[in-house]
Amino acid sequence: MGQLDQPTFERMVNAGCSACGHPTVEIQSYIDRTVVVMAAEPNDAGKWAHDGEKFVDGTYRIACASCAHVVFTNSDCPRCHATGGLTRALAETNRMAVPKRCPKCSELELLAIAFVPASARYGGGETPKPKPLAELGDPGYHVIAYACDGCDRAIVAEGCPLCAAPGPLRERP
Repeated sequence: MGQLDQPTFERMVNAGCSACGHPTVEIQSYIDRTVVVMAAEPNDAGKWAHDGEKFVDGTYRIACASCAHVVFTNSDCPRCHATGGLTRALAETNRMAVPKRCPKCSELELLAIAFVPASARYGGGETPKPKPLAELGDPGYHVIAYACDGCDRAIVAEGCPLCAAPGPLRERP
């Protein structure tokens, strides 16, 4: 579980801002995103590959969309809870390079799965639509695995893909 459980998260976002009373909050969360890469370069815009539980699980900041009052923040790694891990995750670049070709069959197209920082506004009952805060190659964007459709090979990162802590990684919803 992340730093927030589902009922606590829902209470926070539904309450809006405790400082100014504005109903809309800005939520920042590390969530799963897939992107097709061709010769190690993005071949599409990417797609979110998370559900509501994973969105809550990766939440590291909730702030008022009007006055920027911080409702919730946590600097621990959203994936393994290592102390100060969020700062490293947001500042560092990807540690798992996606190769230009599949190492097994030389296929050029691979599917990369990553943890990506995202932002979504919530207020008035609308479903948050995340916007990525980083793209492949930017600091904060961390590939956790890549797979080849041609030969079914998959490679998964070792240790924590966000902050490089040795683990153990905690279970995700």
